[in-house]
Amino acid sequence: MREFIRWNPQTHSIIEYTRLVSGLSQNNQRSYQQKRVTEMKNVVNKKLSRNKMSSGIKKQYLKTNEACKVRFRLPENAVNGEEKVCIVGDFNNWNPSANPMQKLKSGDYTITLTLKSGKEYQYKYLIGGTKWENDWNADRYVRSPYGDSDNSVVIT
Repeated sequence: MREFIRWNPQTHSIIEYTRLVSGLSQNNQRSYQQKRVTEMKNVVNKKLSRNKMSSGIKKQYLKTNEACKVRFRLPENAVNGEEKVCIVGDFNNWNPSANPMQKLKSGDYTITLTLKSGKEYQYKYLIGGTKWENDWNADRYVRSPYGDSDNSVVIT
């Protein structure tokens, strides 16, 4: 038995799938391959849709339009098993312990902050007290004044 899968990381899709099983006719091989590709696509799409829904930034502007509630959500796979995750940025004077995030049943981490509207806030996630991570779904990125990295930016 031989299995070959070509994956397109940009479109998150299977380009080609080949599996040769001894003892099957060519028509049965083709039928088996088509069925297997469909099964694999369903598994991949289910995982991707869960990740797309679970991560990112969600904004809700308050009626007065002076403030915006921003929900930050960091996916489980960005945390690598760490138990302590904080969001650190302009909104808390880069205090690493000011805004610890809550771990959800899914393993993702979340926090909702009320921020003044009409501003840009630089921020990063602090994972396990030692690892800095950008938000994969930030509104934009700017160069950090420290080192050779970028900071995430949320625009309210």
